[in-house]
Amino acid sequence: MKREALLDAAESMLFEHGTQALTLSAVAERAGVSKGGLLYHFPTKEALIRAMVTRVIEEFDDRVASLDDGSPGGYTRAYLEATFEVLGGREAALTRRRWSAITAAAADPELIAPLREAMARWHRIDPGREPDPVGAAVVRLAAEGLWEVISHAPDAFDAEQCAAVKRRLLDLIDP
Repeated sequence: MKREALLDAAESMLFEHGTQALTLSAVAERAGVSKGGLLYHFPTKEALIRAMVTRVIEEFDDRVASLDDGSPGGYTRAYLEATFEVLGGREAALTRRRWSAITAAAADPELIAPLREAMARWHRIDPGREPDPVGAAVVRLAAEGLWEVISHAPDAFDAEQCAAVKRRLLDLIDP
């Protein structure tokens, strides 16, 4: 559990103060552990950021997998449902905090590589699973655009607007 608490502390630092404030000493202090305790789990700042990025990816993968019923179009529906859950559900504030890890990693090709790999996997067109592979790709790309907008402007859409966008995107999958 200590590892998760350290990741939470690092995310909070990033979200509240930006990448310049993310130091191992500051994270250790925020988490209430010694710097040595932090170094046991994360020997470098890069290792800490990599772990935060990995956690974001794994949590999203798990959510999509739990929603995918295996039916034609099921993956894209699950992807869309997962996106709306994390952006507008009870965990929206946590999602925005977690997403700050992606921002911290974005400037370093090595740190952002796991996200690039996940994006390629998430957006690979599988004609065997999608009745309309191109339409499914459009829906997933639109969901990515929503992530981008919400990450920079959390209040850009109210709940009613988000619901309307979601309905329209679902209609593209299941007309």
